[in-house]
Amino acid sequence: MVPQEVAALVTGGSRGIGEAIARRLAKAGHPVIVNYCSNDAAAERVKQSIEAEQGKVTLAKFDVADEELASQAIERLLAAHPIGIVVNNAAVVDDAPFPTLRREKWQRVTRTTLDGFFNVTQPLIMPMVSRRWGRIINISSISGLIGSRGQVNYSAAKAGLIGATRSLACELAKRNITVNAVAPGPIATDMLPKERAEEVVKLIPMRRLGTAEEVAHLVAFLAGNESAFITGQVIGINGGML
Repeated sequence: MVPQEVAALVTGGSRGIGEAIARRLAKAGHPVIVNYCSNDAAAERVKQSIEAEQGKVTLAKFDVADEELASQAIERLLAAHPIGIVVNNAAVVDDAPFPTLRREKWQRVTRTTLDGFFNVTQPLIMPMVSRRWGRIINISSISGLIGSRGQVNYSAAKAGLIGATRSLACELAKRNITVNAVAPGPIATDMLPKERAEEVVKLIPMRRLGTAEEVAHLVAFLAGNESAFITGQVIGINGGML
């Protein structure tokens, strides 16, 4: 059973898929910690929307890619909240063809996704082990499964997250801690420019974009009791793109 009052930490939770996940987990009764990097207004809007539906929410402003800041933030959060669910959603896109991909673009994308996963998740593991319950859900991407032109950095980061998911699931299974990845296809958020949407839709068998809310429902399932025997999996949500 989900321990009472266990909190859910959602990184990159101030917009898009992260916002939808935070709202859905709050609706399910979890106190939610919304991490964000810079947009105070967006984070406050998410906080107010969750509180308007009687949800419990805390804002946590820090860059998941910054080891020191993340460590300090997680320490403070653990002192105030028993965190049993973490959704590693924070990510950035900085596309370029590989021959012209600058090192700073490579590092910015991979550090946010992979270093961010490490910086946030590692300090939460032993408290979950002591509680003998936990849910770790990593938001990967279809780009980490099949690749995408102009996104070598993003695809590499998301594929790396899948490898980390599978290995960590093996380590933690005996402790009643599940680790899964969700791999969305094209989702209608501000990360997908409108000018690209029409062309992208043609590649999707369902002929539409997914919604952030659809991803959030899947994450909420993986965060609950019904998914207790599911671990080490990569679950696509992509309208039939194989």
